[in-house]
Amino acid sequence: MVRMGDQARLEIDLPFASELTLGESVAVNGCCLTVAEIDPQGASFDLLEQTLIVTSLGDFVVGDRVNLERAMRASDRFGGHFVQGHIDGTGRVVSLEQRGQDHVLEIELPEAIEDFCIDKGSLCVDGISLTIAELAGNRARFWITPHTFKETHLPELKVDRRVNLEADFLAKHVAKLVGAFMTRKANA
Repeated sequence: MVRMGDQARLEIDLPFASELTLGESVAVNGCCLTVAEIDPQGASFDLLEQTLIVTSLGDFVVGDRVNLERAMRASDRFGGHFVQGHIDGTGRVVSLEQRGQDHVLEIELPEAIEDFCIDKGSLCVDGISLTIAELAGNRARFWITPHTFKETHLPELKVDRRVNLEADFLAKHVAKLVGAFMTRKANA
């Protein structure tokens, strides 16, 4: 990453660089970024000041493994949770422990995201759409399957590392609608 004042340019080696076009969206650790430059080995993305404030992307160091996801085509099959790549804030890794063949990940949630989380609901952690197995106070616990653990950057997560969080967008819409309804009702 090259810092440019309050902004930065992120350069990533991508296995699918030759398939990209300028302006295309790629999610990097769950954050939707726009391809600004392409070379044979990878692509570069401009990180705005707001992106660096709201996400953990500014914490990257050379060699960090990241989760990558290309934008879904309208004709693709949809499976899993709705994920947009719009980061709502960052959380902190509290623990990551192996339990048999699985792993248990515990994340401390910021207050702004807690209200959008429910048991068995979804939360996107660094671009990995996960089901919340348990909520306890300001913490969410996830059970990670062997496949998800192997195919993501999760093996490299350390305690206290910041992670990008995207709350379920349906929960955000419902909260906004209910809030507006309650405000109108209180003012009537």
